[in-house]
Amino acid sequence: MDLQLQLKTLSEKPGVYQYFDKENRLLYVGKAKNIKKRVLSYFNKEHDSGKIKVMVSKIFRLETIVVETEFDALLLENSLIKKHQPRYNSMLRDDKTYPWICIKKEAFSRIFLTRNQIKDGSEYFGPYPSVRLVKTILDLIKSIYPIRTCKLDLKQNKIELNKYKVCLEYHIGNCLGPCEMLQSEKEYHTNLLEIKEMIKGNFSASLKTLNNLMKIYSSQMLFEKAQMIKEKLAILENYQSKSTIINANIKNVDIFTIISEESFAYINFLKINNGSIIQSYTTEYKKILDETDEEILASSIIELRQRFQSTTKEIYIPFEIDFELNDIKITVPKVGDKRQLIDFSIRNAKEYKIEQLKKIKIVDPERHSNRIMEEMKKLLRMPVEPRHIEGFDNSNIQGTNPASVCVVFKNGKPSKSEYRKYNIKTVEGPNDFASMEEVIYRRYKRLLEENAPLPQLILIDGGKGQLSSAMKSLELLGLNGKITVIGIAKKLEELFFPNDSIPLYLDKTCETLKVLQYVRNEAHRFSVKHHRTRRSNDAFQTELEGIKGIGEKTISQLLKKYKSVKRIKELTLKELEDELGVSKAKILKDYFLEN
Repeated sequence: MDLQLQLKTLSEKPGVYQYFDKENRLLYVGKAKNIKKRVLSYFNKEHDSGKIKVMVSKIFRLETIVVETEFDALLLENSLIKKHQPRYNSMLRDDKTYPWICIKKEAFSRIFLTRNQIKDGSEYFGPYPSVRLVKTILDLIKSIYPIRTCKLDLKQNKIELNKYKVCLEYHIGNCLGPCEMLQSEKEYHTNLLEIKEMIKGNFSASLKTLNNLMKIYSSQMLFEKAQMIKEKLAILENYQSKSTIINANIKNVDIFTIISEESFAYINFLKINNGSIIQSYTTEYKKILDETDEEILASSIIELRQRFQSTTKEIYIPFEIDFELNDIKITVPKVGDKRQLIDFSIRNAKEYKIEQLKKIKIVDPERHSNRIMEEMKKLLRMPVEPRHIEGFDNSNIQGTNPASVCVVFKNGKPSKSEYRKYNIKTVEGPNDFASMEEVIYRRYKRLLEENAPLPQLILIDGGKGQLSSAMKSLELLGLNGKITVIGIAKKLEELFFPNDSIPLYLDKTCETLKVLQYVRNEAHRFSVKHHRTRRSNDAFQTELEGIKGIGEKTISQLLKKYKSVKRIKELTLKELEDELGVSKAKILKDYFLEN
């Protein structure tokens, strides 16, 4: 794939980018808050570093993985570098790992920061992008829940032997003394459940406890402690306390998702190894025989697992399919961390689709146009593709000079030579409905008389009232049912169809809505321009036509050269004489001096 084309279609979201050479060797993995901006910086400026210059000269293609936050990009970058050891990455090649929060598997579990995961049944949460964030979370936990920090073996039989005595932590209120059976394991476990939810970012379970503690501190006039808890909670809410990229409980699994449109489907494949994403790949599938998403996904799973030589024993997919693989568990996650990975995969498939559509628009405009026409036909419930669209708009600022326009679009693009202006003839005052009725009738009566081609779609700028007015004229002309007619209301972008009280709402990002908005906005722009021209001309003519001895030709001659009455008034008597002669110049100058 052409690298320059890839650079033009990159996402502007947070994520990770990977550079490959001609032999498909991974050169470099980087993270970015804005992928497009960061990647382009490698190609759009001179680099002082010889190493970077050499690397850039070797880049043949690139891949991206889009994530939710810059933190997630940082974590994913770390995971990919450790897995693939790219030649030009040096910062994360060592054994440094990100911090985790560990809830130790033991009686009266301790909670602490660690960089190492031990397979002893303990629970690990993270990883986190910084030690500071982990310490903030742990400090908050300890300020709310009295959790032990000692390393004593608090099995029931040892506690019963009275081997232990409470320490300073108990006396200052940081621990409730389980070592002397002053706190039950059941009560301690209840606190642990709330703590786990807090670590996950779900504060509802502990919110009541937190509020009660703040009230206690406030009632005791310990306002500094109450404020400290409030500030720590605010810090946590500003960070993403749980990564959606890596989950220590999800070991080795393949994830396959699909998004689909009329002619193409996009399949994303994620590979998880030891709790980390080590690969993301998205491909495009061209539909030939109206294949279902289930059929495409099933065949893609087999093909992609073979291509990437996957041997994992579990697969996550977004929906149930009639498909089995020997000794492979297929799961459809509904909630929780597994579902978040499905959603993450779907987001990357969508981003890939957007990039592909941008490339098509640049390289193959005809295919881009065909795809949009096909989508519009489907979403707008049309019998044919709207290759010819006409849009109408009225303009009557402050009730004067009512005017209307018709704009014409062919294959989704404006055909400006076919735009038409209309001065309203049968309507007095500002009446949008009657004006629309007149213009629609005049436009299509003429097309019928000239045997000219009719549009497949008429777009009316306005809601139900304007749409009803347009339909009256089409009925008179016998065109009712022969052309799709839609009204578009600007405030909520509602699409109204004749005889249907419920509007259609399209996704704000879909191409169909963008084309309709383009037609509507172009009609509005052209209408306002026409209306301003009329008002301007009327203002000129009203003043100059009232001067006895100055005819239409003289007025036209002056306005054509000087553009405005203001500039004409500024002319000297000599300049007017040179332009019009002595007699007319004197008439004009005397009039301007008197008025």
